[in-house]
Amino acid sequence: MLPGNPLIGPNLDELGPRFPDMFAPYDAELLTRARAAAVALGYGSTTQRGVYVAAPGPMLETPAEYRYLRTIGADAVGMSTVPEVIAARHMGLPVLAVSVITDLCYPGQLKPVVLSEILAAAAVAEPRLTALMKAVLAG
Repeated sequence: MLPGNPLIGPNLDELGPRFPDMFAPYDAELLTRARAAAVALGYGSTTQRGVYVAAPGPMLETPAEYRYLRTIGADAVGMSTVPEVIAARHMGLPVLAVSVITDLCYPGQLKPVVLSEILAAAAVAEPRLTALMKAVLAG
């Protein structure tokens, strides 16, 4: 959904192919390790897999955009992650993406977003995310 792509322009063949395969962008072993680490840390009930859509910022989405994204299968929306995943896959790197959901946007239950609430939710999640990443990397 982003207007750009990190691979636009001349390809650097030494980094990867012109058209990298994005059929399965996330590394299965890393996903398994992340899920196991989440369960071991007691986060299993709050950890889910889903479809992340990257949208251009720096504004937050309108109610109509949230409804549209839900309709096309999005579970989460953000302003980053996807370009980094594309670049990493281009280089053949194993990829794991983890997102902290800071704002629940259910169609029919939408309310104005308060940025300070989003930042507070992210701050609360930070130590848990740090512990999870350390466990995955130690895995």
